[in-house]
Amino acid sequence: METIVTKPAPDFAAQAVMPDNSFAELKLSDYRGKYTLLFFYPLDFTFVCPSEIIAFDKHLADFKERGCEVIGCSVDSHYTHLAWKNTPVEKGGIGNVQYPLVADLSKQIARDYGVLFNDAVALRGLFLIDPEGTVRHALINDLPLGRSIEEALRMLDALKFVDTHGEVCPANWHDGEEAMTPTPEGVADYLAKHATQNA
Repeated sequence: METIVTKPAPDFAAQAVMPDNSFAELKLSDYRGKYTLLFFYPLDFTFVCPSEIIAFDKHLADFKERGCEVIGCSVDSHYTHLAWKNTPVEKGGIGNVQYPLVADLSKQIARDYGVLFNDAVALRGLFLIDPEGTVRHALINDLPLGRSIEEALRMLDALKFVDTHGEVCPANWHDGEEAMTPTPEGVADYLAKHATQNA
């Protein structure tokens, strides 16, 4: 299967529930000029999904202070998204999350991103899209496996660092740590400094 990473993010226009609970058409192309995290989840009113959706919402300020917008998407309707938002968390709802939830009733968006499973629901796909509209990172989990929001933030930090500084980020890199110059000498210098830490 051909990877989507390094390719233009498939554009779409679809109904979404917005942060103020209104319905509006959301166009991915409207997010050009910003980093965007687009994530797919299987279905509203399910099990792992609310834990992820709420976790993204709790960290929304962390994404926004990095200049990144968050968009959720599933094959449910925007009406179902709104009903789920209006369901209290203690009753299995997601509460008033403050980023858009896109309705992909035709399943075409999930299909375009390669996450449609058995022509029924989306796998847990996560895509980091840069300001030029290129997919720079993709993660796809099976249905029972929830994602790490901290790892998504780490990858966003790494992507922004690479785009800003032109260096590359080694294994387990976190913001503020030393990166690597992408030359044989740069690699040798980095490994010489960190060999004992990575042993």
